[in-house]
Amino acid sequence: MRLLALALPILLFCSCISERPDENTPNTSLSLGYLVAPAGFKVEVYADNVPNARQMTAGANGIIYVGSRREGKVHAVVDSDNNFKADTVFTIATGLQLPSGVAYKDGSLYVAAVNKIWRYDDIDNQLENPPEPVLVTDEYPEESHHGWKYIAFGPDEKLYVPVGAPCNICNRAEPIFATITRINADGSGREIIAEGIRNTIGFDWHPQTGNLWFTDNNRDMMGDDIPPCELNELTEEGQHFGFPYVHGDDVWDPEFGDAGKETNIEFKKPAQELDAHVAPLGILFYTGKMFPDEYQNHALIAEHGSWNRSEKIGYRITKVTFDEGGNALAYEPFIFGWLQGEEDVRGRPVALLQLKDGSVLISDDSSGKIYRVKYSG
Repeated sequence: MRLLALALPILLFCSCISERPDENTPNTSLSLGYLVAPAGFKVEVYADNVPNARQMTAGANGIIYVGSRREGKVHAVVDSDNNFKADTVFTIATGLQLPSGVAYKDGSLYVAAVNKIWRYDDIDNQLENPPEPVLVTDEYPEESHHGWKYIAFGPDEKLYVPVGAPCNICNRAEPIFATITRINADGSGREIIAEGIRNTIGFDWHPQTGNLWFTDNNRDMMGDDIPPCELNELTEEGQHFGFPYVHGDDVWDPEFGDAGKETNIEFKKPAQELDAHVAPLGILFYTGKMFPDEYQNHALIAEHGSWNRSEKIGYRITKVTFDEGGNALAYEPFIFGWLQGEEDVRGRPVALLQLKDGSVLISDDSSGKIYRVKYSG
């Protein structure tokens, strides 16, 4: 079903797509027997043996580094003959605590493991015998609830590190929780740049405005359809995005909402409300030359999928379209089919990575696959 959003002139596609798509559906294409994309797009398996694949980052020579969560490992995925099929998967780190986030800079791989960030120097040349890691910082909170992290270097060459709320809903006194921080590459100079963010596992910078955009997973246990998940834009450092007081545009929390109404905090509303409980993770602004023009500078979001909704939702890639001023206009499915039914889940998308040729990789922590999306028209 389609729900007309009242706050923005957009269409929200809010159905749990569970029927197996017809291969002959007009204007769509079917890949791998179950994944549906717009006509002209094809989804292939880039690698199928990357257990619990989470965030991805690319090295200087095209090696794809992949974090995990439950596995406690970091992998290097190598396509040595450049045919867009992985030939070798190296394990370059083990025994880490929830090492979901990875980032690459100047030949070094940075790995986020809850309260610690490690650096593996000259990693591209030492895949078979990885170097001893260098501790960048160990000054992040030790709480593991929402303690896994997505990390990335920004245009300012600083490392951006979110800190999730250590709960479903709470108001911890320590200011570090429910924030996005940034640090220098050596771990120094930590500062909080955004507050009131329950749990972001994906962000990217708009290619035209340069503003930071991030997804946010809102609280559970308020029912199937509220509160919405969020796509947010940071337009000024220090903005507060509502947690734990208000969720989405105007869903006041039953426990903390009254306190929020009495504060003098100016809460920043989401740029785009997403469907409730879809668990949005990675976001990518597409800037490649392979996809059609209508994808240029628009956002793709990996929706990991609900875990406690009475009917599952998410398990797909969605697209958010923007106007020339960088404002969100529309939110709609792009690739779906990982959810075939309540008991038939083929995968759970996590993160997105654009390759140099303009194709896009999607990690899947449920099946251990990495997919490649290409367009041939």
